[in-house]
Amino acid sequence: MINQYINLIKKSPLFHGIDTDEIFSLFHCLNHQIHDYNKNEFIINSGETIDKFGLVLEGEIIITKENIRGDRVVMSIIKKGGLFGEMFVFSSRKIWPVTVMAQSSCKVLFLANSDLIARCGKNCSWHTSMLANFINVISDKGLMLNKKVEYLSLKSIRSKICLYLFDQYEHVKNSTFTIPLKRNELADFLNISRPSLSREMCEMRDEGIIDFHLSTFKIKNIETLKDFCEY
Repeated sequence: MINQYINLIKKSPLFHGIDTDEIFSLFHCLNHQIHDYNKNEFIINSGETIDKFGLVLEGEIIITKENIRGDRVVMSIIKKGGLFGEMFVFSSRKIWPVTVMAQSSCKVLFLANSDLIARCGKNCSWHTSMLANFINVISDKGLMLNKKVEYLSLKSIRSKICLYLFDQYEHVKNSTFTIPLKRNELADFLNISRPSLSREMCEMRDEGIIDFHLSTFKIKNIETLKDFCEY
């Protein structure tokens, strides 16, 4: 089973610097499982005991959390090749604080947290590399979560939209780009109602700041967009 996903696994930051032969060897030591899920099927429910994290081999998943009013907030969309649960797996609370659902039909590779902290009896050379990679992954995810907090800290709907679009623009270095979220997912991600998001985007289009079609955007006035990226 691992053979058919070896190229995808090698591209994961968790296995950076570990060659193909070592990856095949390490999976003889790792306590791993592969599961299939249908679209909209729950993978993990909030409150379940956490002792593993996942790598998406096929499809994509969505991670959500309910706020105190019961509204769903999208924490992230994890696509093929992405990791999830790595931020929680060593938490002292030992429970999942989020819900993980299949956004499409998907296949997930689960790895046990014990594999990262306990060397096997074979003293495999890849263990130190994998642990170092895991720390790098955690650090990068922490930076991403700080950016999420930054979006949610903005007071106006327009500011949230403008900062998100500006960050996408900075990432691709092009005024035309496709965001990884659908309209309802973007609304959840920015903690905005779908109608309010659509209304504000249409107003920005009418003002000549942006243009858009589905998930593809074109920034027409970058300076005006930047002016709204304020707290």
